[in-house]
Amino acid sequence: MDSLDHLLENNRVWAAARVAEDPYFFSRLVAQQTPEYLWIGCSDSRVPANQITGLDPGEIFVHRNVANVVVQTDFNMLSVLQFAVDVLKVKHVIVCGHYGCGGVKAALENQRHGLVDNWLRHIRNIARRREEELEALSPVDALDRLCEINVLSNAENVARTTIVEDAWERGQPLQIHSWAYRLDTGRINVLDQPIHADR
Repeated sequence: MDSLDHLLENNRVWAAARVAEDPYFFSRLVAQQTPEYLWIGCSDSRVPANQITGLDPGEIFVHRNVANVVVQTDFNMLSVLQFAVDVLKVKHVIVCGHYGCGGVKAALENQRHGLVDNWLRHIRNIARRREEELEALSPVDALDRLCEINVLSNAENVARTTIVEDAWERGQPLQIHSWAYRLDTGRINVLDQPIHADR
């Protein structure tokens, strides 16, 4: 069995470097978790929420799954959303996909991938509804466009949860953002204006 000693050593080096930069970093981190942001993103290891937004641990609450899918029957995602909105009182929910997403690509393909096909059904349904638009594009552009449409659809799904509706009903300030991250530039593309209680 391969050892993970190199990861533990990386952790020791990282922790020592943080303390060298800021002796109180970890004591502050333990004292409170008060993020203003919930990130709902893809599980892809190349899209780490903290790093691409320049935030420290404790500044962004994160939920990730294959292809950043938001469905109202996913109790894992709903639990994270409720904790973020009702307990942490986040002010922003960011649904962030990324161009070239393997999950979205799998949803476009006409072949079986196993259990994940059930998870990607939501994206396949979107692709069917937008078939004419997507077929007019090159395969690369169609994938990128479906990545964007998927984010926009999932942001709308966040806005239609009872959790968000209840927060808006009680006057809690909360906005839903639709972003797509471009791997080849490291830049975030804002896809639409934020969704809020009046929109």
